[in-house]
Amino acid sequence: MTTVDSRASSSTDAHEGQSFLQTFAHQPRTVWITAFAAVVAFMGIGLVDPILHSIAEALDAPPNKLTLLFGVYVGVQCVAMLITGWSASRFGPKRTLVTGLTLIILAAALSVFASDIDQLIIYRVLWGLGNALFLATALAFIVSEAEGSHHGAIMLYEAALGVGLAVGPLIGALLGEWTWRAPFGGTAILMLIGAILCAAMLPKDGPASSRTKVRLVDPILALRNRTLLITSIGSAFYTGALFTVIAWAPIAMGLRPIYAGLIFFGWGLLTAIAGVFIAPKLARAVGQRGGVMIAIGTYAVAMIVAGIGTAEHQVWLIGVAVILSGLPSGVLNTLFTGVAMSSGDGSTPRSVSSAGYSFPRWAGAAIAAVLVSYLAEWFGSVAAPWWFATAYCIVALITVSFVRVASAADHHVDPQDALVGAEEY
Repeated sequence: MTTVDSRASSSTDAHEGQSFLQTFAHQPRTVWITAFAAVVAFMGIGLVDPILHSIAEALDAPPNKLTLLFGVYVGVQCVAMLITGWSASRFGPKRTLVTGLTLIILAAALSVFASDIDQLIIYRVLWGLGNALFLATALAFIVSEAEGSHHGAIMLYEAALGVGLAVGPLIGALLGEWTWRAPFGGTAILMLIGAILCAAMLPKDGPASSRTKVRLVDPILALRNRTLLITSIGSAFYTGALFTVIAWAPIAMGLRPIYAGLIFFGWGLLTAIAGVFIAPKLARAVGQRGGVMIAIGTYAVAMIVAGIGTAEHQVWLIGVAVILSGLPSGVLNTLFTGVAMSSGDGSTPRSVSSAGYSFPRWAGAAIAAVLVSYLAEWFGSVAAPWWFATAYCIVALITVSFVRVASAADHHVDPQDALVGAEEY
């Protein structure tokens, strides 16, 4: 266990502040270009939430089709996580990154012209694959090209994450007030700009011999580590609750794009703030595993509040629960990853372990996103998905309690944990 006294903490804070300022003052164009593209990529989920109700009305789409927009998006990322490391190793990180951006542009542009919900679902599959390929390599570019410390470069990536999560719902809401097609068109244009800049200005890939070899099966083999496997199962159940919020809250609230967008803006903002600032402080106080268990319990309370709001037809209560759920969500995105990565013994590259951890986590998200509408139908209650989300949190709590390694209670958070945890967006 690592302890942090007040002097060490103050020294760290001062170093982080200096890195932050240096990061924003002295970075080359390649870093800013990649960060810009990352902002647009992180807008992917929040963009759709405010216009979900409008899509349902315009395309006469039932709830089980609407939730597939999230289920297939994260489901394909679940599978793609197994190939992104291999792709970057085999074809080079720049080719992988630009291919991902191209797929996002194509998917967003095609979504503008979708004539029914099934077409939109297919394009969302393409979008998820592109997002996975891009995000798997974006951080590597920022770290390799950034001037100054790696910590400062990571902070820049975190800033891109925060802006994307918060701005995505706002853009979706503002453009969605005009037509549900507009947010997709706006994303395609922004990402096209980013793709052109990345293709023209990012450095060429080096020879294949200079890249670490990664096999397709390596992420799965990493799950032979007991702590990594247990943590990834617990995270899968928590992420199921997270995607209940993302996929079901817009349907349960049934709000105009602008109002739904403001709610998810608050959610995204609190998620980003908590992951970067609150999670490390909580870990210093109670350790990473302790912070995970507190945050899961808090998330379960938020799910109960959302369920009560839905059952009592109090939309404002659902909105409050969604916004406040961003706090434990941000903490969990960071600390859950920290507990998982504490299982490493040096024999498996961190990128491979994080890919193995993310595979079951995203599988849980995909299953939950698809199930929410059916749970409401099977149990005859629009509040049913929230009660199941509460149960997911309870299972996650029980699972995490089986993590016994001392390093899981570490009081220090690696800055990269916030990034691995946030890549699901």
